Amino acid sequence: MAQYPGYPFNPQRFTRADGLSMNYLDEGVRDGEPLLMLHGNPSWSWYWRHLVAGLGDRMRCIAPDWIGMGGSDKPGDDRYRYTLASRVDELEQFYQYLVRERGLPATGLTLAVHDWGGMIGLAWAVRHPGRVARLIVTNTAGFANPKGQRLPWALRLGRDSALGALLIRGCNAFAVGATRLGTVRKLPAEVRRAYTAPYDSWAHRIATLRFVQDIPLGPGDPAWEIVEDTGRHLHRLEGKPMLLAWGLRDFVFDRAFHDEFVRRFPHAEAHAFDDAGHYVMEDAQERIVPLVREFIARHPQ
Repeated sequence: MAQYPGYPFNPQRFTRADGLSMNYLDEGVRDGEPLLMLHGNPSWSWYWRHLVAGLGDRMRCIAPDWIGMGGSDKPGDDRYRYTLASRVDELEQFYQYLVRERGLPATGLTLAVHDWGGMIGLAWAVRHPGRVARLIVTNTAGFANPKGQRLPWALRLGRDSALGALLIRGCNAFAVGATRLGTVRKLPAEVRRAYTAPYDSWAHRIATLRFVQDIPLGPGDPAWEIVEDTGRHLHRLEGKPMLLAWGLRDFVFDRAFHDEFVRRFPHAEAHAFDDAGHYVMEDAQERIVPLVREFIARHPQ
């Protein structure tokens, strides 16, 4: 993945006990405070490249690609269960590996999240609040939809129909569409290619579809219990410094999600951008990176 401009990094590999291999970045100051960045769907660690470049002089910047995403292995359903529960377990396995074999401090993490990375990361964090020192939250959720269970038609199509599944896996519609509709700023062609490149075949698009199909809308859905439980226990993260960086022109994680985080964490440093969309780190990275640097400096451990 290092052939892309703005991504001059040296990806590492973590092979799980089941033989599946995760791609991840481990950049910056090796003995610096750890910054763990969790991406969503249909992106990969590429989403965090500006933050890695902007914080690498003072922090240890770690960004995994979920199984099925980015440069990680992309197994079929026979080898991996693509559910939120599996993802939370995946994060725990990755964390334990970093602590055990890569010298990661067991506490003091700054956790940065986006999209599904937020639901995964916050579900994990409320189970282990002592591991997390600060949070950087961008266009995501850690609770059930505050607007009720309405879902934009494009996501509903992908989640519930054979046609949607065919478009996502056959045409890469979700990843391609996100590069067009996920920003206000038109992305350069090379950036769009980088976002979509890992998903270059039917087999390699399984995770982009399964993430959509796993969106929970009610108690009968596999992810619902974890979403509900995380929402009930988010208070375990109260008192930890939190920075919100939000693109308000996100057609999924819109102002209602931003406002719900503010309601639950009234002392969070909230920055909402009217000229940014879902991929807020693309539309507003020139403003977000300095904000994060200042936030880290103002809240030393």
